[in-house]
Amino acid sequence: MLDYRFIVDNLDAVKANIKARFMDADADAVARFFKRRTELTTLLQGLQRERNNNAAAMKGKLEDAARARIIEEGKKIKDEIAAAESELKQTEADMEAEARRIPNMAHPAVPAGKDDDDCIEIKRSGVPRKFDFEPKDHVALGQELDIIDFDTATKVSGAKFYYLKNEGVFLELGLVRYALDILQKRAFTPFITPDIAKEEILSGIGFNPRGAETNVYALEENAGCLVGTAEITLGGYYSGAIIPADKLPVRMAGLSHCFRKEAGAAGQFSKGLYRVHQFTKLEMFVYCLPEQSEALHEELRTIEEEIFSGLEIPFRVIETCAGSLGAPAYRKWDIEAWLPGRNGGEYGEVTSTSNCTDYQARRLGIRYKDAGGKNRFVHMLNGTAVAVSRAIIAIIENFQQADGTVKIPAALAPYCGFNIIKRKT
Repeated sequence: MLDYRFIVDNLDAVKANIKARFMDADADAVARFFKRRTELTTLLQGLQRERNNNAAAMKGKLEDAARARIIEEGKKIKDEIAAAESELKQTEADMEAEARRIPNMAHPAVPAGKDDDDCIEIKRSGVPRKFDFEPKDHVALGQELDIIDFDTATKVSGAKFYYLKNEGVFLELGLVRYALDILQKRAFTPFITPDIAKEEILSGIGFNPRGAETNVYALEENAGCLVGTAEITLGGYYSGAIIPADKLPVRMAGLSHCFRKEAGAAGQFSKGLYRVHQFTKLEMFVYCLPEQSEALHEELRTIEEEIFSGLEIPFRVIETCAGSLGAPAYRKWDIEAWLPGRNGGEYGEVTSTSNCTDYQARRLGIRYKDAGGKNRFVHMLNGTAVAVSRAIIAIIENFQQADGTVKIPAALAPYCGFNIIKRKT
């Protein structure tokens, strides 16, 4: 959430940012509520002075008629204060509700545009492999090698679920430990987070817990929601807290299951493991001082690049356009891995990292105390270390062999306990 005063003082820029992000929010309404709140606050201060004067007048020696008049004036002032307080409370609630719909401001480098076609490639790493045979996609490979079972999962759980089995299990566990070791060397504290979070935490992070368009699985009787990412549970960890400035930045690595409805995600890019309702992800999360966040955002991207470079997966880095940022992000980069099995070879997103500045911190009340003793809002960043299901796609498609086997990247093999996946006899 943006600061109310910032919205009022930069109204045109805020409105232009809303338009650039193709979002529906009313900054003018926030400005109107802000003005009315100021008027009501001033009115209340005046009424409270009148009430104090009225109370002081009652202490003097008064004739009955004068006392009755002062009592009547006191009742009137009391009623006016109650009415002003009620309107102020409603005005503040309305102002917050409207302000929560306004997206974060965007970094100057963020390109204009609405969807993926408007995002900009800023870097490539590795060269896509040229196969001397027709490469298969991960669905065929997973079934032939007996490491992924979609059909039984559909029978048991429904579409967009899957079983990992045999070497597929160790591939997932190996990927998690491989990425965790990289993060531990970078001073990230490892966590295994809850799979459920309260709705107010999801809302604070910037997710819509309920409604027709939500991708969130909300539990009955307001018992919380299944998390779609550990960004939610790590971001809620310090909600309502003041973090000592000398402890910042705080680096966290959260392992969790992720549950997503994937509403409206039908199509060719939904095939197999690419868009599923449940998967495992290792998420990076950082709390920091405002002046640290841009450098730390670069660091998160560098770590993502290190992870996929170590896996020998060709990838490119994408600067996300304004319309695809999502409300909390100030700036966002995606890493897209080369996927040989998709339409004869295409890049597909495997990680992202976002700098959300103080947007989430304002909503969750997460602050630090500056050198002058004043409480300020921290900056919050997130980044995918490894979304296991998509990393598996990239590995088995890029490292498939002509005989139907799949080699394991050299850096990953020690974590899996094998260096090749063969067909079962």
